[in-house]
Order: sequence, then structure tokens, then C-alpha cells
Amino acid sequence: MITYWIILLAIAVGVVFIAEKVKQPYPTFLVVMGLIIGLMPIPGLREVKVYAANDTVFQTTVIFIFLSALLGDAALKLPFPELKVNKKPISLLALLGTFLTFLIITSLSYFFLHLSLQEALIFGSLMAATDPVSVLSIFKSMGLNKRLSIIVEGESLANDGVAVVLFQIAVVTTALSLTGTLTALLEFLKVVSGGILIGGVFGFVASRITSRIDHYLVETGLSIILFYGSFQLAEHFDVSGVIAVVVSGIILGTYGRNVGMSDLTHEKVNAFWETVAFLSNALIFLLVGLEVSRIDFLHKGWLIAGSVVIVLVARFLAVYISLAFDKSIPTSWKFIISWGGLKGSLSIALILGVTPDFEGKNLLLAMTFTNVVFSLLIQGTTLKKLVSALGVK
Repeated sequence: MITYWIILLAIAVGVVFIAEKVKQPYPTFLVVMGLIIGLMPIPGLREVKVYAANDTVFQTTVIFIFLSALLGDAALKLPFPELKVNKKPISLLALLGTFLTFLIITSLSYFFLHLSLQEALIFGSLMAATDPVSVLSIFKSMGLNKRLSIIVEGESLANDGVAVVLFQIAVVTTALSLTGTLTALLEFLKVVSGGILIGGVFGFVASRITSRIDHYLVETGLSIILFYGSFQLAEHFDVSGVIAVVVSGIILGTYGRNVGMSDLTHEKVNAFWETVAFLSNALIFLLVGLEVSRIDFLHKGWLIAGSVVIVLVARFLAVYISLAFDKSIPTSWKFIISWGGLKGSLSIALILGVTPDFEGKNLLLAMTFTNVVFSLLIQGTTLKKLVSALGVK
């Protein structure tokens, strides 16, 4: 098993090196390489492909190993003062925008694609949020306007947790009723507030411990315990582990930094998580390509193609309606934010976790994979040209 991961990592690092040389977003190159490896009979890689394309392996590595590291790294480095300044557009996109996207996709999928109610709810929740892994890796490589980057990164971290909660509720919802809606709303509030509480407590305690020691190796180890511990504890109590990690990371990166983290420790901790995030990103996108290569997209192709159109329409409508309440956001930014609403590994990991007994799982798998590939290969590769064409620095 360790040998398989070493081989995958070697391939991933090599592909990233090539992508950097040709000045293209490396997630796209990694997905393409994963597709090539998955579709072509390459000598010596058959066992690696079989192992890496296993649903359980993909879901476990993304949800329980990579996600906490990527969210923690991003949250740790987000400048809280700038988040606070831009809290209005971030909140509008992460809350109102995510709910609107969910409702629009669910409604259109139900009425136009004729999915069952539960299938439509699940697909709406899977596509409701932008994937932080995809968004952060591509947007960071572009060197965008700082405020635009903060808004996009803040939205991707916040709406991710909201979408995961919506997904958990959608999986158990088979019919709509007033009682069911109220129950779902209470469950949503419980899961979100629980994640915030656990992340807040963990982040504060870790920050106070940091203020009493000055040893960058110990403090790096403490950050590992913080991110993985807060996620696992939150999930144990059936609240949002994603939100817990984000909140704990922001607190450690701001309050913890101010009350006792030395410059050397800050530099070392950031360098450690930057390396972990890079390796996690590289492996995730390679695994996405390998997973996609084994899905049958020919079955009900019109439904799959229609789902891409619906997701795009929903994203644009949700962004423009949400940001209509914030007059400080230029129109060109709205277009970039809409087109930059990338989907990624988290959506795949969530749908893979649905029980095999669920009748519509195969169709939802194909729709989810198609939207992920479209967003990475089409939206991801054209985003830089779009930014240039719109004159955004």
C-alpha cells in the first residue's frame, strides 16, 4: 500500500513540475494525467490503478486525511482583518448564495431532468458549494486582486461546510413537509453551531497553549492535533467537522499568532502546512482523474449534459442575486466569481459515501463526476483568460 502511494506521489509531483513550466494550473494537468493512466493499459500501473480507484480509498483519504489539512492550511493563512472587512460579500455568497444554488439546482433537476425528489436534493447539495481544494489551488496560482481573492477564498471555506450539512440532511430526506422542513432547519442550525463551538474552543485552547511555549516543532505538532482533533470530535458528535477546522484555523492564525507565536514559529508552521497542502492537492487531483476514468458517462447522456447547464445557470443566478445586496462588488468580479465556482474532490467523496442500495447512486455519480471534470478542465483552464479579458488585475 505504501508503495502505491509513493508511485502516485512521484507521478503527481512530476506532473506539477511540468504544469509549472508551461504556466498552467496544475490541478487540470493532474486530472488529465489521472484520466490517461486510468484509461490506458500502462505496464506496471494496473495494481496501482485498481487500488487508487477504489471508492473507499478515495473517500477515506479525501474526507479524513486530506480535507482537514487543506482547510486548516487555508484558514490558518487567511488574514482575519481582511475577512472582517469583507464579511458582507463573503456571508452573502456563503449563506444566501449557497442556499439559492441548492434550491435552484434541486428545482431544475426535479422538474427538467425528472429526478426523484431525494435524488434532486442530493445533487443540489453536492453542487451547492465551490470546492475549497479546487478554488484555492487555482486562484492562488493566478495572483488575483487581493480583495477578490479574499472573497473567493472566504466563500469557498464557509460554503463548503454549509453544503456538507445540506448533503447530510438531503440523504435522509424522502419527502417534503412542514414538520420535515422545520426538523431539517433545526438540524442545520445544530450542526453548524456545533461545528463553530468545537472549532472555537479548540482554537482558543490551542492558542493559549501556544502562548506558553516557544518551540516551533511542538507548536507544529499542536496544529496537527488541532485540525485533525477538531474535525474528528465534531464528526463524533454529528456536527460539522469542516466548519470546526475552519474556525479553529482562523483563531490559531489570528489570536494564537498575536498572543504568543514567534516569527520563527509562524514561518515554520506555515511552511509545514504549505508543504502538506501541496502534496495533498497533488494526490487529490490525480485520484479524481483515476476515479472519473471508470465511470460510464454514456448512460443517460442527455441527463448528464443537462446537469452541467443547470449547475452553471444556478451558480450565475445565485452569485448575481446574492451580490445585488452589496454595491461595492464590480460587475466583472461577479462574472469571475460565478465562472470560478469550481467543483472538486469533496463532491465526489460525498457521493461515494452514499449507500450502494440507493437506486439513483450511479446516475448521481456520473452527473457529479461530469460537473467536476467540466469545472476543472473547462472553467479552470479558461479562468485566467477570462480575468485578463475583463481587465481585472
